[in-house]
Formats: sequence, C-alpha cells, structure tokens
Amino acid sequence: MAKHEVIIVGAGHNGLITAFYLARAGLKPLVLERRPTVGGAAITDEFHPGFRCSTLAHIAGPLRADVARDMQLEKHGLKNIRPEVQVCALTPEGRALLLFDDVAKSAAEIAKFSRKDADAYRNFDQVLRKLAGVLDTVLAQAPPALDSPSAGDLFRLLQTGRKVRGLGKKDLYRLLRWGPMAVADLVAEFFETELLRAVVAARGIFGTAFGPWSAGSSMVLLLRAAADPTPTGSAQFVAGGLGALTQAMAAAAKAAGAEIRTETDVAHVAVKNGAVQGVVLRNGEEIAASAVISNADPRRTLLGLVEPVHLEPDFLTKLQHYRSSGTVAKVNLALDRLPSFRSQNGASSTALSGRIHIGPEIDYLERAFDASKYGEFSRQPYLDITIPSLTDPSLAPAGKHVMSIYAQFAPHVLKNSNWQSQRESLGETVVKTLAEYAPDLPSLIVQGQVITPADLEETYGLTGGHIFHGELALDQVYAMRPLLGWARYRTPIRRLYLCGAGTHPGIGLTGGSGANAAREILKDLRK
Repeated sequence: MAKHEVIIVGAGHNGLITAFYLARAGLKPLVLERRPTVGGAAITDEFHPGFRCSTLAHIAGPLRADVARDMQLEKHGLKNIRPEVQVCALTPEGRALLLFDDVAKSAAEIAKFSRKDADAYRNFDQVLRKLAGVLDTVLAQAPPALDSPSAGDLFRLLQTGRKVRGLGKKDLYRLLRWGPMAVADLVAEFFETELLRAVVAARGIFGTAFGPWSAGSSMVLLLRAAADPTPTGSAQFVAGGLGALTQAMAAAAKAAGAEIRTETDVAHVAVKNGAVQGVVLRNGEEIAASAVISNADPRRTLLGLVEPVHLEPDFLTKLQHYRSSGTVAKVNLALDRLPSFRSQNGASSTALSGRIHIGPEIDYLERAFDASKYGEFSRQPYLDITIPSLTDPSLAPAGKHVMSIYAQFAPHVLKNSNWQSQRESLGETVVKTLAEYAPDLPSLIVQGQVITPADLEETYGLTGGHIFHGELALDQVYAMRPLLGWARYRTPIRRLYLCGAGTHPGIGLTGGSGANAAREILKDLRK
C-alpha cells in the first residue's frame, strides 16, 4: 500500500492553495478530487452547445494579494478582467445607479439621486477602508488558541491591538458597534436613498440566512470589506470563467510538486488510536498518509468521512448543531442576444458589464428573506447577476450571451414540497422577476440551467447547499469557526486538518482559509 506524506481531500480553490504551499515547502501532497475536474465551486461548464459559464461562483474573489503573488497565476494562464462599471443597481421604474471602483465617479452617479448621499458615500468609503485595514490583518492570521495562547498568538494579538488602537476613538467605537448591528440600521445611518441602502446592505446578506434586519448582518459586510473595501463590492472576472482560475491554481500546485487525481472519491478517512492513517476510496483502494487535510465542509468531513466512534459525544453534538443550511440557488441562461433593460443609463453594455443588482429597497430584501424562514423560496427574489460574455466573448457564440444569476432566498429544505418538483418553478420565478426590468428577456432564452440548494449538496458536495460551508453568524466566525476550541484548522483526530471555507475566515474566493491552514499545518509537520 502506497504511503504519502499528505493527502488533501477535495480540489476546491482552498485545497489547491494548501497543496501549493505544502509542495513549495518540500512536501509532496496528493490531492484527491471526486468530480472530473478541479475547482469545487469555482468551475466553468458548457451548459448548452457553444455557451459556457462560471457554473456556481461568478466573481473572482478578490483573491488575497499574497496568494496570487506566491502562486504566480498569470504565468499559468490566468487573465483577470475588471470592468469599468462594478455594480449596476436597477429599479422597476427604469432608474439605474452605476457604481465604479473610483469613489468620485460613484459619488457623481449617486448625486443624481441625492447630493447628501454622494457626500455620505465618500465618508462611508473612507471609514470602511480604515476598518478593513485592521480586519484584513485578522483574516490573514489563524485565530489564537484561547485556552493556552502561544507566544506567537500573543504577539499577533498585540500587533492587532495596536492597529485597533490606531483607529482612534470614533472608529474603534464604530467597529465594536457595527458588528452586532442589523445592516439595515447601519446603511440608514449613512444614506437616505433606498436603492443605495439596498445595494450596500446586500453585502451583509449574500449567501447567508440573514435578512437586512437580522442582527449580525453588518458583521458579514465588514468581513467582506476586509477582502474588498469597496462599499458595494466589486466585480472581477477571469477570461474563460472561474474554472480558468482554479485550473491556474492546479497548474501552480503541480509545478510546485503536488499530485492531483480527479474522479477519485474518498469514502472515509482511516483512523487508529486517535490518529489519521490515510484514506479509503469508494472503489476500496487504501492510501496511507501521515496527514490528511479536508477541503470539504466540517460536517461532511467529521460527520461523513470519519466514523463517529473516533470523536467525543460532546464534540459530535456541537458539530451536529453547526448551521450550514443554504439559502442560495443559481440560474444560468443562454441568450440569443443582449436583453433590453428599461433603464436608459443602465441599458448599455458598459453599464451591464459588472454585477447587476435586483433588490431596490431594504423592505424588498427583507420580504425575500421572509419566504425562506417558512420553508418557501421567494417569489420576488433578490438577484445578483452577471453577463460575463460582455467582457469575455469566448463564453458564447458571436452576438449571443450568457447570464449568470444568484437567487435569494431559496431554502435547502422546502416545507411542503421538494426541489425536484420545484426546479422549473424556481427558474420561472427568476425569469419573471428579471422580466420586470428587461421585458424581452423571456423571448431571448435559448436554454436555462437551474441549480437548486439540493443540487449544491448532492452534485457539488456542499452540505446543506451552503456556499460558504457554514453560516457566517456571530457564533460561527473567527475563533468559533467551525467550533470554539477548534478554529485553528486542526480537529480532535491527530493529523486530520480542515482547510475549506468552514474555517476562518471562510468568505468567498479569497483563498484565506487555504493559505492560513497551510501555515498552521506546516508548523505541525515540521515538528
């Protein structure tokens, strides 16, 4: 039986990043991926002849700068695309709010709605960037061991404390106050325009089981701002779709010395005397390893790949209560041509080349969330949309387009039905909602692909259909992600580690979880 130093289960972006750093340190990690291609939730598929799309995630990060630099992804074929307009927020009445990377340009557009809000936006941007500078430091470090912090932990906490003190009294109070707040309250303190309030607040609820009036939703906005301090979030694409990003990561990991095997399904992790022995594949093959690192979510790893006899009952109980019930569905459309939106300034290809926000006011977003609380999907969903073929024509035949749509809220479990019977209805609801803004859209659809929360679990391995491997709630972040006492990428089983989004910091395609995990794992393996 062959033995490897390290096995990594799952070739999502965090798994590939961990593999790269371990390989660069001289190890020979073996990455095992269940599906035919690497990438996890960052993949590109052809869903209709000639039409390709970022199947799940449709925005590239932003990837942490140090990770991109270390992996030299551009040398492995990565080409980033950053459109001029980052967000186009629409109203049913035909108005559009265009937001740019450039704060002055954004403020000029906001002034068309409210001069007061234009000034407030500049102020909010400055404050958010200041807070993000502190939070970014926290996200780039492993959480401290709260029971017995090491000298390194104490030093890093001291450094972070100095940065926090450097904020000044006013911004320090803001940081402490904003975290537990409802994001609806936060945006109301700055802005009077409902559309602007909604597009900023949406950052605090995307991918979560939160509405804008949910306590702690401001914390999600702050976490996202640490990686991308633009108030409304940005839009960055990859030529060839997000699959090209993870293909470049795989190439970088291989060049560093990692081995990657696809269509290799791990059935369970072998454990003896409380320590990892290796993995057993679905076909019965056994592969021994000194350490196993899982890029799967915490529940799938520790409740699915590990026999419960190897874990303490108290730990199992806590993990069973780790919340990872998703609220997001995905709809991809092949279009005969670009739809005609009602808005005059929001109808151009330039205006539509970034993210398109459908959710014109706070109450609209809250009502969309209300449906999911009662086991139903929203009939007027909040939508986050991209048309990536506008900036990357290779994704569709000449003159035609692909549209990528995130729809919230769609609960993992429907109260009085199931997703197999409701798939078509969900797709129709999304198209009907969009048709209020682009009336000709239904007549332009060549083919559609509907990915439900059940699909996210069954096809793509996301327990509960949660795109972030677990809820981003106050009790499930930082030193409590996934559980208090187990936030440093280690598990109760010796030499079994976690590196996926269910660990700190756990947000989007930043690569933070994979990079942090690799650093902590290397400390153990070097001992």
